[in-house]
Amino acid sequence: MIKIKDKIGTPKYKQIINSIEELIISGELKKGDQIPSLNQVKNEHNLSRDTVLMAFNQLKNRGIIQSVVGKGYYVSSENINVTQKIFLLFDELNSFKEDLYNSFLENLGNDIQVDIYFHHFNRNSFSKLIQENNGDYNYYVIMPANLEQAYNDIKNLPPDKVYILDQIHDDLLNYPAIYQNFKKALYNNLNDVKHLIKKYKHLILVNTNNKQPQGMLDGFTEFCKTYNFKFSILNTLKDKKPTTGDLYIIPDDENLLRIIKKMKESNLSLGKDIGVISYNDTLLKEIVEGGITTISTDFNAMGKRLAEMILNKENAQIENTINLIIRNSL
Repeated sequence: MIKIKDKIGTPKYKQIINSIEELIISGELKKGDQIPSLNQVKNEHNLSRDTVLMAFNQLKNRGIIQSVVGKGYYVSSENINVTQKIFLLFDELNSFKEDLYNSFLENLGNDIQVDIYFHHFNRNSFSKLIQENNGDYNYYVIMPANLEQAYNDIKNLPPDKVYILDQIHDDLLNYPAIYQNFKKALYNNLNDVKHLIKKYKHLILVNTNNKQPQGMLDGFTEFCKTYNFKFSILNTLKDKKPTTGDLYIIPDDENLLRIIKKMKESNLSLGKDIGVISYNDTLLKEIVEGGITTISTDFNAMGKRLAEMILNKENAQIENTINLIIRNSL
């Protein structure tokens, strides 16, 4: 079934790969079919175990075959055009992450398959997804979010195949990454509009279910303490009634809509009675209430740069810029 020839200039592990691909193309092997075992190929062609394993691992990383413990290897895909597979682990899906994901795909090329997973800030899900997919991909892109001790799971992956995205913890500094510096960005952007913030009496940061980056809290707290602003950190604005002199810094859209609705119910004016700074810009935020001031990174640029890093096998840590867009709400 698998053909190996001597002295033809093609490494034998590549001949195994080519032979299995040809069997799939011809229809002799179909999805779900079992291929000859590692030992069978090794003994039949007098090869080393490492040679056969190298071929099988490359096919496995491309998603063409999969291993079933105690049973052997099976054809999992008939698409032999996939040259590489990338494991992409996000914290959650929202419009900003969708922009990042689409930009990443557009800049990778058609012969690379990306499988996306979500851990939803759940430590057990994070660990399980990494553990179950270890060894099945060419590269692993991990968004650890604010999960503590994420390194304990990431360290089990091949270190030269891992890229860290969005937040980078101190114990992940040895990995290539494209990230946001939330502490510096929040402090510096608030500092740039300090003259506009001074008219407000109380600064309120919303930290939804403790999902926001620690750097965001640190930058906010440092700014308020440096300039003696009264401040609070709230998990939600669900039970919060806005009062004149409040300035809200809101990372999530649900609480943004809440405060706008309550503002109208209280006959308060945005940008005059209360202020709002939102995180991550969208077209809607350009329009709502004459425009919402945002602190935002360029997720399209982040996705494009991540693709370039992987294609070029670039080992670097790149800070994605975060900018303030001033509108009516401040």
